[in-house]
Amino acid sequence: MIIDGSDPLAAAMRTAALALNSQQKRYSHQRRIKRAAIQHSRAILPHLEGPISKCADFSSLFKLIKDELVDVTGIGELYVYDTALRIGAKLGVFPEKVYLHAGTRIGVRNLGLDARRTALRMASLPRALRRLKPHEVEDKLCIFKDRFGATVHGVRRSWCDDARTKCEILPVRARTACG
Repeated sequence: MIIDGSDPLAAAMRTAALALNSQQKRYSHQRRIKRAAIQHSRAILPHLEGPISKCADFSSLFKLIKDELVDVTGIGELYVYDTALRIGAKLGVFPEKVYLHAGTRIGVRNLGLDARRTALRMASLPRALRRLKPHEVEDKLCIFKDRFGATVHGVRRSWCDDARTKCEILPVRARTACG
């Protein structure tokens, strides 16, 4: 196993384990993770290079990383997902389902869907979200979690219902972008 940076998978695994962006800074949404937890994960992942390189799909990659990092204090669902997504991108394997973590669970609950699962099938999502790729849906569910409203009597709050846009409540079928 080559870990000196000349092996592209090893380099991707190192960057993913450290949660580094293209400027070699930790992603802002992962800054709360203690350095010791990141370093512990970084020490574990290189030993998985062989099994990781054999993962033919994202769900296998996600499960492998999740199972190996389950006992690392301070490492949660978001870190596992993000790490698997970054390594998967290097391998050319991407999620076929929408994987859930704390932020996306709020968005999913606000859409009236079952947030107790590890992942949701794309077919279970509203049509507008099904146009996106699963990892893009994960982003939207997390970033806009508070903008997805609960359905009440067949009416769903608009996705853009904050005070700045002054959007009204829209029927589920009429949900569109605000003008």
